[in-house]
Amino acid sequence: MFDTLQNRLADTFKSLRGKGRLTDADIDDTTREIRIALLEADVALPVVKEFVAKVKERAHGLELSKALNPSQQIIKIVNEELIDILGGKTREIRFSKGTDATVIMLAGLQGAGKTTLAGKLGHWLREQGHSPVLVAADLQRPNAVQQLQVIGQRAGVPVYAPQPGNGVGDPVQVARDSLDEARHKLYDVVIVDTAGRLGVDEEMMTQAHDIKAAVNPNETLFVVDAMIGQDAVNTAKAFEEGVGIDGVVLSKLDGDARGGAALSIARVIGKPIMFASNGEQLTDFDLFHPDRMASRILGMGDMLTLIEQAEKAFDAEQSRASAEKLLRGKGEFGLQDFLAQLKQLRKMGPLSKIFGMLPGMGGQMKDAVENLDEREVDHLEAIILSMTPAERDDVSILNGSRRARIAAGSGLEVRDVNQLVTRFVEARKMMKQLGAGGGMPGMPGMGGMGGRPVRSKNQKKGKKKRGKNGAPLRRGAQRAAAQTPAPQPVDDISSMFTKPGSGQGADSFELPPEMRKMFDK
Repeated sequence: MFDTLQNRLADTFKSLRGKGRLTDADIDDTTREIRIALLEADVALPVVKEFVAKVKERAHGLELSKALNPSQQIIKIVNEELIDILGGKTREIRFSKGTDATVIMLAGLQGAGKTTLAGKLGHWLREQGHSPVLVAADLQRPNAVQQLQVIGQRAGVPVYAPQPGNGVGDPVQVARDSLDEARHKLYDVVIVDTAGRLGVDEEMMTQAHDIKAAVNPNETLFVVDAMIGQDAVNTAKAFEEGVGIDGVVLSKLDGDARGGAALSIARVIGKPIMFASNGEQLTDFDLFHPDRMASRILGMGDMLTLIEQAEKAFDAEQSRASAEKLLRGKGEFGLQDFLAQLKQLRKMGPLSKIFGMLPGMGGQMKDAVENLDEREVDHLEAIILSMTPAERDDVSILNGSRRARIAAGSGLEVRDVNQLVTRFVEARKMMKQLGAGGGMPGMPGMGGMGGRPVRSKNQKKGKKKRGKNGAPLRRGAQRAAAQTPAPQPVDDISSMFTKPGSGQGADSFELPPEMRKMFDK
């Protein structure tokens, strides 16, 4: 959604590289480009004016670190101001402190994704240890009740739907009765899905107002489609004036719109963005973190979200065991282990989405990530699954006939099998090298991660000749070291500072004769 804005800002910051200091002209040019980038992203004009004014004021005010170059200085200021207009800090749900259930009311226009988001919110709360219930108070839209029941079943969250809907029933009474249902069945969170309209009208506002008065929610969340642009801001303002909202939930953040609503809505209505939905799966939903979103917009990735998703998707014990096999370098890590890790990685979502959270994925890297074909991963899985357990554990037994059989079983060519095996073996060799402390193969200066250095191809095995150092002091120290016997293992750390069997301490330490002569002169 923020691709256009991200690219424009990246081009703007690139023009500052190589400059030792920022002049007033540089600041004016940069802020002008930032203004154009924000307006092209459909950010509200008042927000753009305020944002650019603050950036220019801070830049002219020399609020800059001397340790940073001009590009880094501007990025730092823009990042902090982006976080500010996105809400400043993460806003979480205010849960009820007493024994009563926490009530969350969802409001918004029809088509904004309220019903789907109710299921996502229920699934998210269930993972947090709560016991939520979904309330079908949208009795106007056809099949809205049935849709919520299906979503609730997928999310593993119960649904309270006493009325059939399709224009039948009183939504206010349904919402009121849901509190008794929650009290009776010990649900601690009640999520009320209300009806929407194709536009803001008096009837919808009145119904939403009556439901809010009946259940007295702890949180009234306005669900807004992030793809509808500035109209989302106007709709949010109308709901704030007519019903009163506590926070905003952005849906469809994975769309291809320009994303101006997300950057405008929090500042215009003065309410925080609390949640964001960025996919069709129930798990594509989480708290909205302004700092992480600003980091994504500036192309700096979102490692914290990536780590959180990995912790949910990966089995820690299995991953640790696979890593130990790989680093031992004894050929224990096979294609079965690789397949298990690949499946866990795909649980986190599309690979393009995962790689997009990594820092530095801009420019050509970004294009490569976007063009990543998930079918290639399916082909890898098909090849591995066409192998026998013995072949997955030891690829060295794969002769020509075996590879032909695997290719036929996976529906691919023999060359595809050869490529997978070759790449797997090379990757395993590289990880073996890293585990041994040799560094990255073929990269000078990368040897030494606590282990032995890499031997070049032309280097012969054998003892190295001890070179003669030209400095007299060093040459004397070399001769003294050559005459010193090899150290033996010690049982007591104190014996490292005494002569064997003498029991004497460091006071009796004597310099070698050659070095003593140098100091006596």
